[in-house]
Amino acid sequence: SQEHRSVTQLGVCLWSSVLMTRVFVYGILKKGQPNNYRMFDNNNGKAEYLGLAFTIQKYPLVITTKDNIPFLLNIPGQGHRVHGEIYKVDDQMLKFLDTFKSVPTWYQRTVVQLEVKEWVGKMEGEEKVSPGSITDAFVYTTTMYEPEWPSLPCYESYDSEGDHGLKYRCREERD
Repeated sequence: SQEHRSVTQLGVCLWSSVLMTRVFVYGILKKGQPNNYRMFDNNNGKAEYLGLAFTIQKYPLVITTKDNIPFLLNIPGQGHRVHGEIYKVDDQMLKFLDTFKSVPTWYQRTVVQLEVKEWVGKMEGEEKVSPGSITDAFVYTTTMYEPEWPSLPCYESYDSEGDHGLKYRCREERD
């Protein structure tokens, strides 16, 4: 019957969304950045690149600490619409990222609204997402920051080798 089919489809949708989650990365986990390899280390779980997007709201993306770590401050309305990448991750990768990002001490995982710039992925049971469409994803932002951080220079797009001269220091290079 028609009713049974929609319930089954709903069950499949819920099941696939439980298995795979979208995460928006804006810093050292992006392609070409020092920690991108962690997204593709099967020991950490599974991740699939879906596309490029930027935040609907403005946020301050700052580079700070002696290790030049990029932080997205959870202060909606300040800064810029931040550019980054959307990945589809499994529960194991999400747990790894939570640990890697020191949730909840340094970062908190929240949901952010994004405008899609380019989409290459195909979600199970969904059509291809077109540029300009709006989607949600988890993002690692912080409310635990030093008082001077909001007054630091803000960036739209992060690059460890950018002309800001604040090269990220990998964990292996730290004292």
